[in-house]
Amino acid sequence: MANAQQTAKPEETEIWEPVPKVVTPGATFRDAPSDAIILFDGKNLDQWVQADDKSPAKWDVKGDILTVNKNYGNIETKQSFTNYQLHIEWREPEGLEGTGQARGNSGVFLASLGKGDAGYELQVLDSYNNKTYVNGMAGSLYKQAIPLANPARKVGEWQTYDVVWTAPTFNDDGTLKTPAKATVFFNGVLVENNFELKGVTLYIGKPYYKQHGPAPIKLQAHGDKSIPLSFRNIWVREL
Repeated sequence: MANAQQTAKPEETEIWEPVPKVVTPGATFRDAPSDAIILFDGKNLDQWVQADDKSPAKWDVKGDILTVNKNYGNIETKQSFTNYQLHIEWREPEGLEGTGQARGNSGVFLASLGKGDAGYELQVLDSYNNKTYVNGMAGSLYKQAIPLANPARKVGEWQTYDVVWTAPTFNDDGTLKTPAKATVFFNGVLVENNFELKGVTLYIGKPYYKQHGPAPIKLQAHGDKSIPLSFRNIWVREL
């Protein structure tokens, strides 16, 4: 082995093709790069539909901000995705009341598998001095993965999720081939490190997998009584 290393040439381990595509980065980490799909930039909800009936999304848009309207339920993207990088910002409102899971609850479903809360949920919640079960706090993959840290900001301040989602794959007979994986940065802090999900998100019971293909990204209108939270600056890069 030593002789082989001595006679080898550096060119033998150089790879020249394929050349990676050129992507122009955003001005800051939160700005969309040139190859991103803009899901919400403050102008309209053209990229979204109501999750239940696929009618135009009916949440409230004002001042470049998207606010949950609990009268209409969850919304999801018109487009379906497999593997991607997602950026999304959210803010709990001033005057927020309630405790635990009833304090600014929502969710980012990294793959929506149907009506209601079907899919894989990244929890959104006020987790600044708000005690709840740790696999249900902000930054958790709900009921599955406890965040590695709690970098939550106070209500009224914008928070950021940056997610790398790897969809599960399935064998021809529908059995699981490779599990879904998620890496999550919460306000720039790594809180989920390539976590392998055990299946879809369930409120009660153990998660399991069922075969599916590309899926929309869904935002939750949670049924708790707290005043609704808001989102802004949502973009995705297909991988």
